[in-house]
Amino acid sequence: MSSTFFIPAVNIMGTGCLDEAMDAIRKYGFRKALIVTDTGLAKAGVATMIAGKLAIQDIDSVIFDGAKPNPSIANVELGLGLLKESRCDFVVSLGGGSPHDCAKGIALCATNGGTIRDYEGVDQSTKPQLPLIAINTTAGTASEMTRFCIITDESRHVKMAIVDRNVTPLLSVNDPALMVAMPKGLTAATGMDALTHAIEAYVSTAANPITDACALKAITLISNNLRLAVREGSDMIARENMAYAQFLAGMAFNNASLGYVHAMAHQLGGFYDLPHGVCNAVLLPHVQSFNALVCADRLTDVARAMGADIRGFSPEEGAQAAIAAIRNLARDVEIPAGLRELGARLNDIPVLASNALKDACGLTNPRPADQRQIEEIFRSAF
Repeated sequence: MSSTFFIPAVNIMGTGCLDEAMDAIRKYGFRKALIVTDTGLAKAGVATMIAGKLAIQDIDSVIFDGAKPNPSIANVELGLGLLKESRCDFVVSLGGGSPHDCAKGIALCATNGGTIRDYEGVDQSTKPQLPLIAINTTAGTASEMTRFCIITDESRHVKMAIVDRNVTPLLSVNDPALMVAMPKGLTAATGMDALTHAIEAYVSTAANPITDACALKAITLISNNLRLAVREGSDMIARENMAYAQFLAGMAFNNASLGYVHAMAHQLGGFYDLPHGVCNAVLLPHVQSFNALVCADRLTDVARAMGADIRGFSPEEGAQAAIAAIRNLARDVEIPAGLRELGARLNDIPVLASNALKDACGLTNPRPADQRQIEEIFRSAF
């Protein structure tokens, strides 16, 4: 079976790499950037700092801080309007998954026309997006380097999964120095999001030797560093290891895709406006319990990568050890125990399950499920 491996053309990584990245941006010859970020980074002065660094490179910019935690079609349209009005020739996304996804939507519509709703699904665009430089400030979503773009359609209360080679950024930047200010809760949620990416990619039906290597290394790095990154946010070794881990997990799922954890988490985010990483963390052990029937060997590898002592274990016992290790890590970084704590409602489960089955991320889950089974997984997570 053939496969295609997607990754940005250039990826600059490591503590203090931001200035090197600015030099690289200058060499592209761009003249004016739309900086897409959120209100938090704008108020903290980070967006202004990036604008200043671009100005040193003789690049003008305008800041759009309208990327919401779950970016919507309206957010994309507002940013697109500012881009056109300001005559920007490229986009810089600054932040975590939300600004990156919002920027991808803006950049894709800038060259392809229409609205972002037109591109829901897999490879629905016909033209490359406006050039996008993605500067990352969290260690979790890997949106700075993927071909995935998740936008909320508020009229339908769903998160649209846009999987399109044309939304892959031109250049990604991961400077752990920009991640030190992440609060504990965000560090935990984004770290568990990265773990979910790695595990879902590893058990995916589209996995291959390259994605396997990336996923397993990511799982080990996250298991070894997330607790410390949450507990001691200024520990630069833990921060840098988590930056590499989330990028490796991104390389894995960007090419092997995901599974029902993401298909289900997208519905919770779209329905209740909940944080994506927390939804993934709560659902992850429940979906893998469902998957264990068909991929116990793979989950045993996950247990080993997470440091579990599985000598003499059967594949079935190894799978249970992986699920226990996932639960232990989530508990240690203070992830809520269930969906009830997040405000989800049992009577919404049929709609959530129906929408999850339409999500493109579920296509590569190792064990197919029907409406009743997805509903059961949701209930088990309460």
